[in-house]
Amino acid sequence: MPSPPARPTTEALRAEVQRARTWQTAVPQDDFITVDHVTFGYDTSRTILNDVSARFARGKVTAIMGGSGCGKTTLLRLIGGVYAANRGTITFDGERVDTRDKALIYRLRRRLGMLFQFGALFTDLTVFENVAFPLREHTNLPESMIRDIVLMKLNAVGLRGAAPLRISEVSGGMARRIALARAIALDPDLIMYDEPFAGLDPISMGVTANLIRKLNDATGATSLIVSHDVQECFMICDYAYLISSQGRIVAHGTPRELQASDDPEVRQFIRGEPDGPVRFHYPARPVAEEFGVRV
Repeated sequence: MPSPPARPTTEALRAEVQRARTWQTAVPQDDFITVDHVTFGYDTSRTILNDVSARFARGKVTAIMGGSGCGKTTLLRLIGGVYAANRGTITFDGERVDTRDKALIYRLRRRLGMLFQFGALFTDLTVFENVAFPLREHTNLPESMIRDIVLMKLNAVGLRGAAPLRISEVSGGMARRIALARAIALDPDLIMYDEPFAGLDPISMGVTANLIRKLNDATGATSLIVSHDVQECFMICDYAYLISSQGRIVAHGTPRELQASDDPEVRQFIRGEPDGPVRFHYPARPVAEEFGVRV
């Protein structure tokens, strides 16, 4: 009778685990959006984004965080082809975003949904008509199918019963969820959220955060969240980038990695500390010089 195979030693098991980890590290990450050394400014007097490089993994929720005016929303505009980078490239699912190629831009935009910072709902239309708008603009679906899709999207955000209401009749939190239903109406591959938690009460904020996570997991979409709300972002995101006031990426990693960072700027932002590398005042001339006061 053959003897049983020898059990692997502890050292052999450790070596096998190390080989597996090395192999996993060597396998390239499936990046859906790639930002490669991008520099951008609205004019020559000020640079908004300064040599920014980032990778956004397919099917994941990634947060883009930083203080006001650091270029978070500008980065979304560059990804959406609203503006062209002064230097560097942006790749959308393997295709370079070229604002000069209008056919390409329209085709890529058909694959993305956008939740604007203030909702950007049509106030003269009902809740139903707001969500139906992209379906009527970009598809030739019959009205019966549009009706079913709209009600399904509204049901996903808990507002199917609000379909006949006008925008003036809904609360701020409800308006944000309606905007989210419109953003996912075309089942986009990429959903970009610009400050989705701004101006919401704690309950609405929690509901919106859970919706973003659940919709991402249910649809397999890739989600980018621009926000300065650390707690809500860390609760739902897989990865995060932190942009400094100079438009540079100062840190990136998982929420746990960023929370454990010893970098002074990262610690100041995450903890909301008033004193640190990030200054409250926008760069300006000395106060005495501004007001003509002799010191």
